[in-house]
Amino acid sequence: MPNSSVQTAPASQSSAKINASQRIPVVQIATPSAKIHVREQKGVFQRLRQHSNTLLIALFFLLPFINYQGRQAIWFDVTEQQFFFFHLTLWPQDFTVLAWFFMAAAFALFFVTVYWGRVWCGFLCPQTAWTFIYMWVEAKIEGNHHHRAALDKAPWSISKFSKRLTKHALWIVFALLTGCGFISYFMPARELYIDILTASSGFWTGAWVWFFAICTYLNAGWMREMMCLHCCPYSRFQAVMFDANTKTVSYDAERGESRGPRKRAQKTELGDCVDCNLCVDVCPTGIDIRNGLQYECINCGACVDACNQTMEKFGYAPHLISFTSENALKGQPHASVFSLKAPGYASALLIMIGLIIIDLSQLSHIQLNVIRDRQTLYREVGVDRVENSYQLKIRNKTQQAAVYQIAVRSNKMPSLTIVADTVVQVKPGEQLDYPITVSGHRSDRVDDTSQQTLQFSVTQINSVANLTPVEPENQVTQQSRFFWP
Repeated sequence: MPNSSVQTAPASQSSAKINASQRIPVVQIATPSAKIHVREQKGVFQRLRQHSNTLLIALFFLLPFINYQGRQAIWFDVTEQQFFFFHLTLWPQDFTVLAWFFMAAAFALFFVTVYWGRVWCGFLCPQTAWTFIYMWVEAKIEGNHHHRAALDKAPWSISKFSKRLTKHALWIVFALLTGCGFISYFMPARELYIDILTASSGFWTGAWVWFFAICTYLNAGWMREMMCLHCCPYSRFQAVMFDANTKTVSYDAERGESRGPRKRAQKTELGDCVDCNLCVDVCPTGIDIRNGLQYECINCGACVDACNQTMEKFGYAPHLISFTSENALKGQPHASVFSLKAPGYASALLIMIGLIIIDLSQLSHIQLNVIRDRQTLYREVGVDRVENSYQLKIRNKTQQAAVYQIAVRSNKMPSLTIVADTVVQVKPGEQLDYPITVSGHRSDRVDDTSQQTLQFSVTQINSVANLTPVEPENQVTQQSRFFWP
C-alpha cells in the first residue's frame, strides 16, 4: 500500500540528479494513518528472513522440551529460586552471571549494528517473526493485499464475518501456544501444555499464560508496525551507532533519479527507478526508502527483493536498492574496519565475556552460612574445656545428591574438635540446617582475649564410606568467632 503521506517529486521537478556524495539522511516521515496491507514478496532476503524466523520460533517452542538428567534442561524454577541450564544450576546469588550475559548480548547487538544496521530487527526480532506469521495467516484466509484492502471496505456479510472469525480464531490459538511456550520456561513444559489445553491449570498459571497470549495477539495481530514505530526504544537510538560504513537498506539516488514510469526496452533519459512503488507496497512499516534512511526501516530487505525483481524485468542492473553503506554510495566500496565505535563496543563485549568466564570459574556448588548461637556465647565443660554452638546452613547447589565433610580449624587453637557427626548428606538443591558444637581446650586461649577466629570448611566427598574429596575439589569455607569465658 503506498505511503499516502509521502509526496514523490515528478520527473519534471527532478531533472538534476542527486549528488552521490550527499550523506544518507535519517529522516522522519509521517506514517500512514490507514492500515498497512503488506504485499507478499519473495526473494533472497525474504527466504533468509523466513529461515531465521522459523529457526527462532522452533527453538522458542522446543527448548523447554529438552530433558537433561531427568529434568527440564532450561528451566527458571521460580518456586525453588533456581535456574537450570543443562548441568549448570544458578541461584539468586549467582545471577550476576545472567546480568553479564544480558549486557554482553546488548553490546554484541551494538557491535553488529555498527556494521549491519538494524539487521536484528529485520531477521531475528521476535516481534518481526510473530508479525509475519500473523500476516501469513491473514493472507491465507483473506487473500492478497488487494483483497484484504477491499475486504476492509466491504460491508459486513456472512463471507466477511466467517473470514474474520477464522483469522482471529487462528490468531488466538497461536497466541495461546505462544503464552504456553513462554511460561514453559518457568514451569514443567509437558504438564503445562496439558493443563492449559484441558482447562485444568491453576488460577495463576492460567492467568500468566493468558496474559502473554493477549499480549501476543495484540502486538502481532493489531499493533504490528506500531510497535516498531512508537514502542521499540531500539528504533529511536540505533541511528547514533551508524557511521559511514554501516550497511543499511539504501536507495541509490544517483542512479535512480530522475524516476518515472516507462515501458520495457523503452529508451529514456530517466533514471533506473521506474516508480512502480513496489518498495513501498512490500514494506511492513509502510515507508518509502527512496526518501532516505528512516528510523522506521527494520532492514528486512523486502524492498531490496522487490526492486531487484523489477530491475531484472526491465533489463537493468540489480541493487538499485540494496544493503550498502554511505561510503559505498560515494564510490568508496572498501569499508574501513577502524571505526571508533566498533572497537569500543568490541572491547565492552570482550570485558563482559571475560566477566562471565570469571564468574563461572569461581562458581561454587556449595553454599555455607555459619550462624552463631546468640543466646549462649559459650559453655564451660569440666575444668579445661569450653564449647560454642553454631548453626550451619549447607546448601547443595547441584542437581545430584552430595555427601559433605565438615571441618573446623584455627592456627591458634589446635585442639578444636566438633562434637557432632562431621559427615552429612544433602539432597539436590536442598539446604540442610545442621547444628554443631565446637569444643576447645582452655590452654588454646591467647592472652586475655575473649574471642578468637576459626574457620569452618565443607568439602564434598565421594561417599560416607570413602572420605576422599571428589575431583576436582569442591569446597567452601567461612570464618566465625569462638568465645572464651
